[in-house]
Amino acid sequence: MSTLDNEAIERRLNELDGWKRSDAKTIERTFSFEEFLTGISFVNKVAEYAEEVQHHPHVTIDHTTITIRYSTHDQGGITEKDMDSAAACNRIFSEITS
Repeated sequence: MSTLDNEAIERRLNELDGWKRSDAKTIERTFSFEEFLTGISFVNKVAEYAEEVQHHPHVTIDHTTITIRYSTHDQGGITEKDMDSAAACNRIFSEITS
């Protein structure tokens, strides 16, 4: 697995609703919830997914706002694994809020 080039990163981010680069090596999205416990439920499901694929995000919880960040540290940047995990977070968010 290798890091994606800038063109590939931008192309994939255009396909991922709400995701952006927070820096050269990290992508992030902030999710908002009506209730605190709904956000915590989201975090728990993201954690379960992360364990399944062995790719863990940086998670910031601020009451009803959850920020998820991905970077593949051992590769030194953004990889397909980060993009796939971001897409999984979007699916989980849709499931939780629908």
